[in-house]
Amino acid sequence: MSALDGLEVRRTTTAQQLADGLSERIMAGAFGPGDRLRESAIAAELGVARNTIREAVRILELTGLVRYEVNRGAVVIAPTPENVEALYTARERLETAALARVPRPEQLEAITQRFEELRAAAERGDTREIVDRDLAFHQAIVALLDSTRLDEFYAGLTKELRFYLTVLSRSETPEQVVAEHEAILDALRRGDRDRAVAEIRAHVDASVDRLKAMLRP
Repeated sequence: MSALDGLEVRRTTTAQQLADGLSERIMAGAFGPGDRLRESAIAAELGVARNTIREAVRILELTGLVRYEVNRGAVVIAPTPENVEALYTARERLETAALARVPRPEQLEAITQRFEELRAAAERGDTREIVDRDLAFHQAIVALLDSTRLDEFYAGLTKELRFYLTVLSRSETPEQVVAEHEAILDALRRGDRDRAVAEIRAHVDASVDRLKAMLRP
């Protein structure tokens, strides 16, 4: 590897770190839907090169949190019912296919562990941690498909799902989140694949309905 290659790796790593930081600020509400991400202002605030900020914003664009608009530049996404429907349909197709399979003992143990972590986060009432553990639970379900490509695809979806789950956290209680996930796990433990599929569909449909209600003007 040349010296230039090393510099590129370090710059890319810095851009990813900045993208993660900006993502967290978006999730926390520092930037609202439709707000511009002014690269020059962010670069000045953080004391980094504007080119690096531009790379970070491009990473956010790939995750679906940001889009580019003519004459405005990078803006935080303004969720629409159509976007919600498309994203959650993709999620439902993957997870129902996964739950139709018989989990191996270690896979069921992993899903159970992710649930217990979700329940513990809910007891602490930490919204950010609840979202993290929620996504980890569903990632463990998708792992039932035994496909690293599908694992990676779903991990990509979780970038945008994290945004929506954070939005949903304003309209649902931690207890409600735990109850919906416990119903899925209970069906899995009983070996009732039809019920597990029905529970995940009900869970996804409920999330879509809540999000659409929040998006109505």
